[in-house]
Amino acid sequence: MRTSPMTRLTLHISWLCLALLLLSGAATARELPDFTVLVENYGPAVVNISTKQKVKARPHMRLPPGVPMPEFPEEGPWGDLFRHFFGNPGEMPEAPGGEDARSLGSGFIIDGDGFILTNNHVVEGADEILVRLNDRRELVAKLIGADKRSDLALLKVDASGLPVVKFGQGDKIKVGEWVMAIGSPFGFDHSVSVGVVSALGRSLPSESYVPFIQTDVAINPGNSGGPLFNLDGEVIGINSQIYSRTGGFMGLSFAIPVDVALDVVAQLKQKGYVSRGWLGVLIQDVTRELAESFGMKRPAGALVAKVLKDGPAAKAGIEVGDIILEFGGKSIDSSSDLPPVVGRSPIGADTKVSLIRNGKRTTLNVRVEELPKEEELTLAESKPGKSSDNVLNMTVADLTPEQRKELGLDKRQGVLVQQVEAGPAQEAGLRRGDVLLKLNNVDVDNVAHFNRLVTDLPAGKSVPVLVQRRNGPLFLALRLPK
Repeated sequence: MRTSPMTRLTLHISWLCLALLLLSGAATARELPDFTVLVENYGPAVVNISTKQKVKARPHMRLPPGVPMPEFPEEGPWGDLFRHFFGNPGEMPEAPGGEDARSLGSGFIIDGDGFILTNNHVVEGADEILVRLNDRRELVAKLIGADKRSDLALLKVDASGLPVVKFGQGDKIKVGEWVMAIGSPFGFDHSVSVGVVSALGRSLPSESYVPFIQTDVAINPGNSGGPLFNLDGEVIGINSQIYSRTGGFMGLSFAIPVDVALDVVAQLKQKGYVSRGWLGVLIQDVTRELAESFGMKRPAGALVAKVLKDGPAAKAGIEVGDIILEFGGKSIDSSSDLPPVVGRSPIGADTKVSLIRNGKRTTLNVRVEELPKEEELTLAESKPGKSSDNVLNMTVADLTPEQRKELGLDKRQGVLVQQVEAGPAQEAGLRRGDVLLKLNNVDVDNVAHFNRLVTDLPAGKSVPVLVQRRNGPLFLALRLPK
């Protein structure tokens, strides 16, 4: 059977297309990253870190005065049990020492003279820190300084001419780029795992001053403190945490960005501790409902739920209910964006803050101060007072002077929520024990004032409500049905 020239031409084109497709696939496969050179060049700068910590000896039980130590068999379970609680005959009531508790992690050399960077939680509380190099040498390290808020620690070993890493730039990290981690998961030295950057600027509850890099690189216990490399062999992060329901890797790992780490290292070298900027506000995210209640077209910014007395924000005139959209020229899209930006702001410098107040945009100047060492905001248990029912289907009560003092309220403000039943208040998230401070941007003086404000609430429209809870102030969006 003969084929026409046109048919033969079609077949030739088809075979050519297939060949090009196969060649393209092979070229794509060859373009996948090769990490072997990176491991050879920078793997020697990664170290294994182990620590020793003395465990306080458990005191033995004492017999009542005048009661002699009974005789007990030297061998067998009864003898072991008696020694466990009372010790051996003639011993002091408390054992002379305890066993060493050991932890394991990773780190990497940042300076040829022996400076090593790792996580604070790897070395915290250690009596002795031991660093094992790639060439199997083991050196005792000195803790230069540590910073709990960023979970970073700087160590120093007595050595020179050590292999070092090179650093990348935090502002050049891109979601989707390939990255590689080297560490000691479960004690297996210099294990390599690879993946991609999953997200940037992640905020975790334990470290609000760190905009974490999220990756899908396999990180397990022992990887903590190890470096995260890009394809250029530059360290762009320090592996710190994982999100897991099992204790093992589940595809979510978090690294401290390199620019945060370098700032911490510089301060630890210079003064042994880390200073951060402080604004003196408690903030929360702006939800869709809250955005509507504040007259915004879309959720954005950090909503100020409390202004701390005598803090930088209070001095600058920032008020509860303000929504911060920019700080120092940097956009604040969500509440988690604000703490890292403020934290890295120069202390004592005047900084412009752009915010929305009562639906209008305004700009203030704030002088950033140093973050205090400890900040604890707690609420005391409230006692029931006089109550009043209302159309929100909730019961509130006046606060006593003692309660106001315990809550830190400087003026006559707020009512105690005693009961919330099915209705608008419950749908908004109000609950028993809340102290309702503001309703529709108006300070609530007492129960009578609260009732008057409720009668003026617009139907079918969301209004902001500020409440105080044990863990701090919180804005909620309340809507009355039409």
